[in-house]
Amino acid sequence: HKMRSFLTMLGIIIGVMAVVILVSITQNATAGINDSISSMGSQLITATVTSGDVSLSRESVESLAGSGAIQKVAPVISENETASHKDESGSFTVVGVTLDYFSVQGIAVQSGRTIAESDLDSATRVAVLGTEAAYDLFGTWDAVGGTVTLGERNYKVVGVLEEQGASLAGSEDSKILIPYTAAQRATGQKGVSAFHVKATSEEAVSRAMNTVENYLLQATRNEDAYSVSNQSQVLDAMDEVDNTMSLLLGGIAAISLLVGGIGIMNIMLVAVSERTKEVGIRKAVGAKRRHILAQFLCEACILSLVGGLLGLLASAGAVAMYGLAIGGSVALDWSTGIAAVLFCAVIGVAFGGYPAAKASRLRPIEALHTL
Repeated sequence: HKMRSFLTMLGIIIGVMAVVILVSITQNATAGINDSISSMGSQLITATVTSGDVSLSRESVESLAGSGAIQKVAPVISENETASHKDESGSFTVVGVTLDYFSVQGIAVQSGRTIAESDLDSATRVAVLGTEAAYDLFGTWDAVGGTVTLGERNYKVVGVLEEQGASLAGSEDSKILIPYTAAQRATGQKGVSAFHVKATSEEAVSRAMNTVENYLLQATRNEDAYSVSNQSQVLDAMDEVDNTMSLLLGGIAAISLLVGGIGIMNIMLVAVSERTKEVGIRKAVGAKRRHILAQFLCEACILSLVGGLLGLLASAGAVAMYGLAIGGSVALDWSTGIAAVLFCAVIGVAFGGYPAAKASRLRPIEALHTL
Protein backbone atom coordinates (compact mmCIF):
# COMPACT_ATOMS: atom_id res chain seq x y z
CA HIS A 1 0.00 0.00 0.00
CA LYS A 2 2.42 2.66 -1.25
CA MET A 3 -0.06 5.55 -1.33
CA ARG A 4 -1.41 4.70 2.12
CA SER A 5 2.12 4.54 3.50
CA PHE A 6 3.01 7.91 1.95
CA LEU A 7 -0.12 9.56 3.35
CA THR A 8 0.75 8.10 6.75
CA MET A 9 4.25 9.56 6.54
CA LEU A 10 2.88 12.91 5.40
CA GLY A 11 1.97 13.88 8.95
CA ILE A 12 5.54 13.17 10.06
CA ILE A 13 6.97 15.03 7.06
CA ILE A 14 4.90 18.13 7.78
CA GLY A 15 5.78 17.95 11.48
CA VAL A 16 9.52 17.78 10.84
CA MET A 17 9.32 20.61 8.31
CA ALA A 18 7.42 22.80 10.75
CA VAL A 19 9.95 22.25 13.53
CA VAL A 20 13.10 22.63 11.44
CA ILE A 21 11.95 25.59 9.30
CA LEU A 22 10.56 27.64 12.18
CA VAL A 23 13.59 27.11 14.42
CA SER A 24 16.05 27.74 11.57
CA ILE A 25 14.40 31.00 10.52
CA THR A 26 14.13 32.19 14.12
CA GLN A 27 17.75 31.45 14.94
CA ASN A 28 19.04 33.03 11.73
CA ALA A 29 17.01 36.18 12.36
CA THR A 30 18.31 36.38 15.93
CA ALA A 31 21.88 35.77 14.74
CA GLY A 32 21.54 38.70 12.35
CA ILE A 33 20.32 40.96 15.16
CA ASN A 34 23.16 39.80 17.42
CA ASP A 35 25.70 40.55 14.68
CA SER A 36 24.26 44.05 14.34
CA ILE A 37 24.57 44.61 18.08
CA SER A 38 28.08 43.18 18.20
CA SER A 39 29.17 45.38 15.31
CA MET A 40 28.40 48.40 17.49
CA GLY A 41 31.24 47.38 19.76
CA SER A 42 31.24 45.57 23.08
CA GLN A 43 33.04 48.52 24.68
CA LEU A 44 30.14 50.90 24.11
CA ILE A 45 28.09 52.00 27.13
CA THR A 46 24.95 54.13 26.87
CA ALA A 47 23.66 56.26 29.75
CA THR A 48 20.31 58.04 29.78
CA VAL A 49 18.84 60.42 32.35
CA THR A 50 15.14 59.61 32.58
CA SER A 51 14.16 62.26 35.11
CA GLY A 52 13.34 65.74 33.88
CA ASP A 53 14.34 67.22 37.24
CA VAL A 54 18.01 66.37 36.72
CA SER A 55 20.36 68.57 34.70
CA LEU A 56 23.91 67.45 33.94
CA SER A 57 26.40 69.85 32.42
CA ARG A 58 28.36 68.87 29.37
CA GLU A 59 31.63 69.67 31.15
CA SER A 60 30.88 67.36 34.10
CA VAL A 61 29.90 64.50 31.80
CA GLU A 62 33.01 64.89 29.63
CA SER A 63 35.18 64.96 32.75
CA LEU A 64 34.58 61.21 33.04
CA ALA A 65 36.85 60.67 30.03
CA GLY A 66 40.27 59.36 30.96
CA SER A 67 39.18 58.40 34.47
CA GLY A 68 39.73 54.77 35.35
CA ALA A 69 38.31 52.43 32.73
CA ILE A 70 36.67 55.14 30.60
CA GLN A 71 38.44 56.15 27.39
CA LYS A 72 36.06 58.68 25.85
CA VAL A 73 32.65 60.23 26.52
CA ALA A 74 30.26 61.65 23.93
CA PRO A 75 27.15 63.56 25.08
CA VAL A 76 24.35 63.70 22.52
CA ILE A 77 21.11 65.56 21.86
CA SER A 78 18.73 63.56 19.71
CA GLU A 79 15.52 64.83 18.11
CA ASN A 80 13.30 63.75 15.24
CA GLU A 81 13.16 66.59 12.75
CA THR A 82 11.83 67.22 9.26
CA ALA A 83 14.70 67.80 6.84
CA SER A 84 14.31 69.19 3.34
CA HIS A 85 16.38 70.04 0.29
CA LYS A 86 14.66 71.69 -2.62
CA ASP A 87 11.60 69.51 -3.36
CA GLU A 88 12.74 66.54 -1.27
CA SER A 89 11.89 66.19 2.42
CA GLY A 90 11.57 63.55 5.11
CA SER A 91 11.69 62.86 8.82
CA PHE A 92 15.16 62.03 10.16
CA THR A 93 16.91 61.67 13.49
CA VAL A 94 19.00 64.78 14.07
CA VAL A 95 21.78 64.23 16.60
CA GLY A 96 23.85 66.95 18.20
CA VAL A 97 27.35 65.50 18.70
CA THR A 98 30.82 66.39 19.90
CA LEU A 99 34.16 65.45 18.36
CA ASP A 100 34.43 62.22 20.37
CA TYR A 101 31.12 60.87 19.04
CA PHE A 102 32.75 59.55 15.87
CA SER A 103 35.45 57.54 17.67
CA VAL A 104 33.08 56.31 20.39
CA GLN A 105 30.61 55.00 17.79
CA GLY A 106 33.39 53.83 15.46
CA ILE A 107 32.14 55.70 12.40
CA ALA A 108 33.96 57.75 9.76
CA VAL A 109 33.15 59.90 6.77
CA GLN A 110 33.53 58.75 3.19
CA SER A 111 33.64 62.30 1.84
CA GLY A 112 34.08 65.74 3.33
CA ARG A 113 34.89 66.10 7.03
CA THR A 114 33.44 65.51 10.48
CA ILE A 115 32.33 68.09 13.04
CA ALA A 116 35.29 70.35 13.95
CA GLU A 117 36.18 72.06 17.23
CA SER A 118 35.51 75.43 15.64
CA ASP A 119 31.98 74.27 14.78
CA LEU A 120 31.35 73.53 18.44
CA ASP A 121 32.85 76.81 19.62
CA SER A 122 30.77 78.89 17.23
CA ALA A 123 27.66 76.65 17.07
CA THR A 124 28.13 76.65 13.30
CA ARG A 125 25.22 75.37 11.27
CA VAL A 126 26.93 72.47 9.53
CA ALA A 127 25.75 68.89 9.10
CA VAL A 128 27.17 65.46 8.41
CA LEU A 129 24.68 63.18 6.65
CA GLY A 130 24.27 59.44 6.75
CA THR A 131 24.20 57.76 3.36
CA GLU A 132 20.45 57.10 3.47
CA ALA A 133 19.69 60.70 4.46
CA ALA A 134 22.01 61.99 1.72
CA TYR A 135 20.40 59.83 -0.96
CA ASP A 136 16.83 60.64 0.11
CA LEU A 137 17.45 64.39 0.11
CA PHE A 138 19.98 64.80 -2.71
CA GLY A 139 19.42 61.67 -4.80
CA THR A 140 23.13 60.86 -4.44
CA TRP A 141 25.79 60.34 -1.79
CA ASP A 142 27.71 63.27 -3.25
CA ALA A 143 26.00 65.86 -1.04
CA VAL A 144 29.02 67.76 0.36
CA GLY A 145 28.56 71.49 -0.19
CA GLY A 146 24.80 71.28 -0.36
CA THR A 147 22.32 72.79 2.06
CA VAL A 148 19.61 71.10 4.13
CA THR A 149 16.84 72.77 6.08
CA LEU A 150 16.16 71.40 9.56
CA GLY A 151 13.02 72.97 10.91
CA GLU A 152 13.51 76.62 9.99
CA ARG A 153 17.32 76.64 9.97
CA ASN A 154 19.63 75.99 7.03
CA TYR A 155 22.70 73.80 7.53
CA LYS A 156 25.62 73.35 5.15
CA VAL A 157 26.55 69.73 4.45
CA VAL A 158 30.26 69.25 5.21
CA GLY A 159 30.47 65.46 5.17
CA VAL A 160 28.76 62.15 4.37
CA LEU A 161 29.27 59.12 6.60
CA GLU A 162 30.38 55.72 5.45
CA GLU A 163 27.53 53.25 5.04
CA GLN A 164 26.88 51.50 8.36
CA GLY A 165 23.77 49.37 7.95
CA ALA A 166 20.88 48.91 10.35
CA SER A 167 20.97 47.78 13.99
CA LEU A 168 18.66 47.67 16.99
CA ALA A 169 19.97 51.05 18.11
CA GLY A 170 18.97 52.61 14.79
CA SER A 171 20.92 53.16 11.62
CA GLU A 172 23.58 55.86 11.38
CA ASP A 173 22.73 55.93 7.67
CA SER A 174 19.46 57.74 8.34
CA LYS A 175 20.87 60.21 10.86
CA ILE A 176 21.90 63.81 10.42
CA LEU A 177 24.73 64.90 12.72
CA ILE A 178 25.15 68.54 13.72
CA PRO A 179 27.37 70.28 16.30
CA TYR A 180 26.27 69.74 19.89
CA THR A 181 26.13 73.48 20.57
CA ALA A 182 24.00 74.08 17.47
CA ALA A 183 21.59 71.39 18.69
CA GLN A 184 21.42 73.12 22.08
CA ARG A 185 20.41 76.38 20.43
CA ALA A 186 17.86 74.70 18.20
CA THR A 187 16.21 72.69 20.99
CA GLY A 188 16.80 74.98 23.96
CA GLN A 189 18.21 72.02 25.90
CA LYS A 190 20.86 73.04 28.40
CA GLY A 191 21.63 69.87 30.33
CA VAL A 192 22.83 66.49 29.07
CA SER A 193 20.11 63.84 29.00
CA ALA A 194 22.07 61.09 27.22
CA PHE A 195 25.69 60.23 26.52
CA HIS A 196 27.79 57.38 25.15
CA VAL A 197 30.90 56.01 26.86
CA LYS A 198 33.71 53.95 25.36
CA ALA A 199 35.60 51.72 27.81
CA THR A 200 39.36 51.29 27.50
CA SER A 201 38.92 47.56 26.76
CA GLU A 202 36.31 44.81 26.78
CA GLU A 203 37.64 43.65 30.16
CA ALA A 204 37.16 47.14 31.58
CA VAL A 205 33.48 47.48 30.62
CA SER A 206 32.20 46.46 34.06
CA ARG A 207 34.47 48.95 35.81
CA ALA A 208 33.48 51.67 33.37
CA MET A 209 29.77 50.96 33.99
CA ASN A 210 30.34 51.17 37.74
CA THR A 211 32.06 54.53 37.29
CA VAL A 212 29.18 55.89 35.21
CA GLU A 213 26.56 54.55 37.62
CA ASN A 214 28.35 56.06 40.63
CA TYR A 215 28.59 59.40 38.83
CA LEU A 216 24.89 59.40 37.95
CA LEU A 217 23.87 58.30 41.44
CA GLN A 218 25.81 61.17 43.00
CA ALA A 219 24.39 63.61 40.45
CA THR A 220 20.75 62.51 40.69
CA ARG A 221 20.50 60.99 44.19
CA ASN A 222 17.92 58.64 42.73
CA GLU A 223 18.56 55.18 41.26
CA ASP A 224 15.36 55.42 39.20
CA ALA A 225 16.41 58.68 37.53
CA TYR A 226 18.84 57.11 35.07
CA SER A 227 19.67 53.94 33.15
CA VAL A 228 23.00 52.51 32.07
CA SER A 229 23.41 49.68 29.56
CA ASN A 230 26.03 48.13 27.33
CA GLN A 231 25.96 45.82 24.31
CA SER A 232 26.82 42.63 26.21
CA GLN A 233 23.69 43.03 28.31
CA VAL A 234 21.61 43.44 25.17
CA LEU A 235 23.25 40.34 23.66
CA ASP A 236 22.50 38.31 26.80
CA ALA A 237 18.88 39.42 26.67
CA MET A 238 18.66 38.52 22.99
CA ASP A 239 20.11 35.05 23.70
CA GLU A 240 17.40 34.46 26.30
CA VAL A 241 14.70 35.62 23.91
CA ASP A 242 16.16 33.41 21.16
CA ASN A 243 16.18 30.32 23.37
CA THR A 244 12.65 30.99 24.58
CA MET A 245 11.31 31.57 21.06
CA SER A 246 13.06 28.48 19.71
CA LEU A 247 11.58 26.31 22.47
CA LEU A 248 8.13 27.84 22.02
CA LEU A 249 8.05 27.45 18.24
CA GLY A 250 9.65 24.01 18.41
CA GLY A 251 7.08 22.89 20.99
CA ILE A 252 4.16 24.17 18.93
CA ALA A 253 5.49 22.54 15.77
CA ALA A 254 6.19 19.27 17.61
CA ILE A 255 2.46 18.88 18.16
CA SER A 256 2.13 18.06 14.46
CA LEU A 257 4.67 15.26 14.98
CA LEU A 258 2.41 13.79 17.64
CA VAL A 259 -0.51 14.03 15.23
CA GLY A 260 1.62 12.17 12.69
CA GLY A 261 2.33 9.52 15.33
CA ILE A 262 -1.39 9.03 15.88
CA GLY A 263 -1.73 8.52 12.12
CA ILE A 264 0.94 5.81 12.27
CA MET A 265 -0.87 4.07 15.12
CA ASN A 266 -4.13 4.16 13.18
CA ILE A 267 -2.58 2.65 10.05
CA MET A 268 -0.72 -0.01 12.03
CA LEU A 269 -3.98 -1.06 13.71
CA VAL A 270 -5.52 -1.38 10.25
CA ALA A 271 -2.49 -3.40 9.14
CA VAL A 272 -2.85 -5.77 12.07
CA SER A 273 -6.50 -6.38 11.16
CA GLU A 274 -5.67 -6.95 7.49
CA ARG A 275 -2.75 -9.28 8.22
CA THR A 276 -4.31 -11.51 10.85
CA LYS A 277 -3.90 -14.50 8.53
CA GLU A 278 -0.22 -13.74 8.08
CA VAL A 279 0.31 -13.55 11.84
CA GLY A 280 -1.55 -16.82 12.34
CA ILE A 281 0.53 -18.65 9.70
CA ARG A 282 3.80 -17.31 11.09
CA LYS A 283 2.90 -18.39 14.61
CA ALA A 284 1.74 -21.78 13.35
CA VAL A 285 5.16 -22.43 11.79
CA GLY A 286 7.06 -21.42 14.93
CA ALA A 287 7.24 -17.60 15.15
CA LYS A 288 7.46 -16.35 18.71
CA ARG A 289 5.58 -13.42 20.17
CA ARG A 290 8.75 -11.32 20.13
CA HIS A 291 9.16 -11.98 16.40
CA ILE A 292 5.70 -10.58 15.63
CA LEU A 293 6.27 -7.68 18.00
CA ALA A 294 9.60 -6.82 16.35
CA GLN A 295 8.09 -7.07 12.86
CA PHE A 296 5.33 -4.53 13.46
CA LEU A 297 7.55 -2.25 15.54
CA CYS A 298 10.11 -2.18 12.73
CA GLU A 299 7.42 -1.30 10.21
CA ALA A 300 6.17 1.56 12.39
CA CYS A 301 9.72 2.86 12.95
CA ILE A 302 10.54 2.66 9.24
CA LEU A 303 7.42 4.65 8.37
CA SER A 304 8.30 7.27 10.98
CA LEU A 305 12.02 7.50 10.18
CA VAL A 306 11.54 7.65 6.42
CA GLY A 307 8.96 10.39 6.96
CA GLY A 308 11.41 12.24 9.19
CA LEU A 309 14.23 12.03 6.63
CA LEU A 310 11.94 13.19 3.82
CA GLY A 311 10.80 16.06 6.05
CA LEU A 312 14.41 17.03 6.73
CA LEU A 313 15.23 17.06 3.00
CA ALA A 314 12.11 19.09 2.27
CA SER A 315 13.10 21.50 5.05
CA ALA A 316 16.52 22.04 3.48
CA GLY A 317 14.86 22.92 0.18
CA ALA A 318 12.30 25.20 1.82
CA VAL A 319 14.96 27.07 3.82
CA ALA A 320 17.07 27.52 0.68
CA MET A 321 14.06 28.91 -1.19
CA TYR A 322 13.32 31.26 1.71
CA GLY A 323 16.90 32.53 1.58
CA LEU A 324 16.55 33.24 -2.14
CA ALA A 325 13.24 35.01 -1.55
CA ILE A 326 14.68 37.41 1.04
CA GLY A 327 17.93 37.83 -0.87
CA GLY A 328 20.11 36.49 1.93
CA SER A 329 21.68 33.35 3.29
CA VAL A 330 19.66 31.29 5.77
CA ALA A 331 21.39 28.29 7.33
CA LEU A 332 19.49 25.13 8.14
CA ASP A 333 19.67 24.20 11.83
CA TRP A 334 20.93 20.64 11.37
CA SER A 335 21.04 19.93 15.09
CA THR A 336 17.30 20.59 15.33
CA GLY A 337 16.72 18.53 12.18
CA ILE A 338 18.64 15.53 13.51
CA ALA A 339 16.85 15.83 16.85
CA ALA A 340 13.50 15.88 15.02
CA VAL A 341 14.41 12.73 13.06
CA LEU A 342 15.47 10.93 16.23
CA PHE A 343 12.21 12.04 17.82
CA CYS A 344 10.44 10.41 14.87
CA ALA A 345 12.06 7.09 15.84
CA VAL A 346 10.72 7.54 19.36
CA ILE A 347 7.28 8.27 17.93
CA GLY A 348 7.48 5.12 15.80
CA VAL A 349 8.20 2.99 18.88
CA ALA A 350 5.67 4.80 21.08
CA PHE A 351 2.74 4.80 18.66
CA GLY A 352 3.61 1.52 16.97
CA GLY A 353 3.96 -0.32 20.28
CA TYR A 354 0.26 -0.88 20.91
CA PRO A 355 -0.56 -2.27 17.42
CA ALA A 356 2.55 -4.47 17.56
CA ALA A 357 1.62 -5.78 21.00
CA LYS A 358 -1.91 -6.44 19.79
CA ALA A 359 -0.58 -8.42 16.84
CA SER A 360 1.84 -10.41 19.01
CA ARG A 361 -0.95 -11.44 21.37
CA LEU A 362 -3.04 -13.03 18.63
CA ARG A 363 -3.57 -16.75 19.22
CA PRO A 364 -2.64 -18.90 16.19
CA ILE A 365 -5.87 -20.90 16.19
CA GLU A 366 -8.03 -17.74 16.26
CA ALA A 367 -5.94 -16.10 13.55
CA LEU A 368 -6.13 -19.17 11.31
CA HIS A 369 -9.94 -19.19 11.62
CA THR A 370 -9.94 -16.12 9.38
CA LEU A 371 -8.51 -18.17 6.47
